[in-house]
Amino acid sequence: MTWNTRSHRCVQAIGAAALALGVLACGPANTPPAHTGVVESVERPRSITLDGESNFRDLGGYATTDGRSLKWGVLFRSGELHDLSDDDLRVVESLGVRSVVSFLTGEEVAARGHDRVPPGVRELAFPIEGGIAGELASVVLEARKSGDFSKVPADLNPELHRLLVEHGADQYAALIREIITEESLPLVFHCSHGVHRTGTAAAIILSLAGIPWETVREDYLLSNSTRSEEVARRLAALRELAASNQGVPVENVDTTNMDAFYILNGEYIDATRDEVITSYGSFENYATDRLGLTSEELARLKSVFMD
Repeated sequence: MTWNTRSHRCVQAIGAAALALGVLACGPANTPPAHTGVVESVERPRSITLDGESNFRDLGGYATTDGRSLKWGVLFRSGELHDLSDDDLRVVESLGVRSVVSFLTGEEVAARGHDRVPPGVRELAFPIEGGIAGELASVVLEARKSGDFSKVPADLNPELHRLLVEHGADQYAALIREIITEESLPLVFHCSHGVHRTGTAAAIILSLAGIPWETVREDYLLSNSTRSEEVARRLAALRELAASNQGVPVENVDTTNMDAFYILNGEYIDATRDEVITSYGSFENYATDRLGLTSEELARLKSVFMD
């Protein structure tokens, strides 16, 4: 079945509702796409090494279309922070982080635990839950429990990014309003793995800041590199689980859908741009017409985030 963002049939095609977007990790191709190098920087490392989270990254340093660049050390994207070590907390503290925005649902927090953050850091919960996006997530949850990804087609990933343009709009507007409140910076925003909800948010913010789409895409694909060891472990465990449940040798497990889900493809995040352009004509129109941001707020976003 073709996934349709405007039809509830996509939900009926893959099953009933359960948790929410917290179960979502990554998406396809058996080999991660090669990077062009546009996101690399000799100025400072983009990925922050932490024991308890592999996908903590600085969004600074990217060049805008008008020749400016984004400030380092202002805005960070990440996966969940509940498993940070004491050493990790010292690293986050050294970054001067003042605020952490979480897109996790209450169910996710109950299942995994609360974020660990340094003393004095403001914690802001902007859960993205409910709607079709939340219902689709339940199917992924069941797949991860059973190792059976037969109901998780490869096009689930771009579909989620399309859905989040609408279903995450209120939370993304709230995030941007925190970013333009200078007292909130530096700020970290995250979901479970730093891919779907966080990836969509990053694509919106970077696009509004004037970053070329090629760079936005490459930033998204960096999760393949930062999460490579974690994804390899997850895929190996899922193959073992599927083999056990199906009563077949590991080498006989069809891994097509699970590989497609856990190894990201640039077409996934392209769906965010395509949905915005199709529905609103531009990211700026999306920001004003759907997110409810004023021209003054958009100007403020650029001023606090640019050198």
